[in-house]
Amino acid sequence: MKALEGIRVLDLTRALAGPFCTLMLGDNGADVIKVEMPGSGDDTRKWGPPFIGEESAYFLSINRSKRSLTLNLREPQAKEIFLKLAESSDVLVENFTPGVMERFGLGYDEVKQTNPKIVYCSISGFGQDGPYRNRPAYDQIMQGISGLMSITGEPDGEPQKIGIAVTDIGAGMWSAFAIMAALHHREQHGEGQYIDVSMMDAQVAWLTYQAAYFFANGEPPKRMGAAHPTLVPYQAFMCQDGKYINVAVGSERIWARFCQGVRREDLQNDPEYAVNSDRVRNRAKLVPMLQEYFLTRPVADWVEDLQEANVPCGPINDLADVFADPQVLARNMYVEIPHPTLGSIKQTGLPIKFSLTPGRIDRHPPLLGEHNQEILEDLGYSVAQVDEMKENAII
Repeated sequence: MKALEGIRVLDLTRALAGPFCTLMLGDNGADVIKVEMPGSGDDTRKWGPPFIGEESAYFLSINRSKRSLTLNLREPQAKEIFLKLAESSDVLVENFTPGVMERFGLGYDEVKQTNPKIVYCSISGFGQDGPYRNRPAYDQIMQGISGLMSITGEPDGEPQKIGIAVTDIGAGMWSAFAIMAALHHREQHGEGQYIDVSMMDAQVAWLTYQAAYFFANGEPPKRMGAAHPTLVPYQAFMCQDGKYINVAVGSERIWARFCQGVRREDLQNDPEYAVNSDRVRNRAKLVPMLQEYFLTRPVADWVEDLQEANVPCGPINDLADVFADPQVLARNMYVEIPHPTLGSIKQTGLPIKFSLTPGRIDRHPPLLGEHNQEILEDLGYSVAQVDEMKENAII
């Protein structure tokens, strides 16, 4: 068994935050029914290039382990079908702008009347209350407004966004955690509840030690490129072959091993660099010196020597390197699964390894409305009724 077998999730999400949440639930056994608009579906079905055949690579990356049902929720019969599904579901996840589900007549209060034990999770940019609740939100905007871009980038450069949509993905992960917590509460106390997850809240919570630095001295942290604000050396250095190595000297023991690994024992005994506070104070001298030294050899040689000295380090890989990496392959983080129109597709693997209830990718990212027939027949509708719904644009 998978850990979440027996849990049904109604998924009214699109784009990234919500679909990442429901992917996590589906990978671990939940029956995720992705409810989409007939004819168009999730916006990301059209986000490209790149496309693989007719399918968006973006959509394929975050919508496996789900079934697709098309419902035009503006139609009364579609709403009736949805509430029938809600009656036998454990979780509902949606990421519309606040107020949209209420306008459909499918807000928490309405769904709770059908199923008081449902766990209903709303994901939005700014949350269900507050002065920004109705503002549109995309990851680029959220990385800026949450402070993340102010601490990302080179010191003398422009603010930079992180290369993946971390505010979306982070909100999805917080939501999956919240749903698990609410299901545990339901098991203990027999009641469902409403969950309000904000992309902005999720990112502010991730500020952790950067926020603590601001709380400590009242000064907003600055951009430091690949460097660390309180540890030196803890950053990337270019090597002779133009590739980069990351080095993380997080203690004085590691500093001693680092000096041995780079064959610069003289630095260990230099009073300007003896302890981390000295190295931070003299960062402007030490870092350029080390950079010149790293330029004398290629990255693979430095990685080999520093790993031999037990210093945390590694190359900065591009994705071709990542998906050829023996550790990534050994941990099944690069997999291939069958697909009904594309033959097979490549996917990232499951990052959580359970000893008794391992997750598994059993369902390909669904075609739009692929599971209409089976889901509606399970609800008691006949083949003729399903055909009539198609003709009337209900599904």
